[in-house]
Amino acid sequence: MASLASSLQSLKLSSSPFTHGSTPLSSLSKPISFPNTRKPGLVPAIRAMKTMQGRVVCATNDKTVAVEVTRLAPHPKYKRRVRMKKKYQAHDPENAFKVGDVVRLEKSRPISKTKSFVALPVLKRNDLGIPMESQQQPSPVAQG
Repeated sequence: MASLASSLQSLKLSSSPFTHGSTPLSSLSKPISFPNTRKPGLVPAIRAMKTMQGRVVCATNDKTVAVEVTRLAPHPKYKRRVRMKKKYQAHDPENAFKVGDVVRLEKSRPISKTKSFVALPVLKRNDLGIPMESQQQPSPVAQG
């Protein structure tokens, strides 16, 4: 019994170099942390604004439109891209949109149980002030 106790003391696990890697944990120092040089008030937090585009499918409710958003997503089994449709309820404060209008949905605070988007009109390319190629007049070519 005494020989067993003396052999167990000789096999101390904490002094073995093979437990927890090649160096004992007590000799490892804490990682060096650099001081925070950036002031938190100067740089605003970057948040992604969730926007989607869809078509109004129902506009009968007051100040609410139902917008169907279509996206392409890979099929879980066949990996082919298929059209996925989802309907969202969006806030329309002026009741400006009719069925068939294309609108942009922008994420906002929850307005009701099902509404957390605001419907905004989609700016067409013409509304941006950029003339389309079909609307540009051909320039006269100098003949010489």
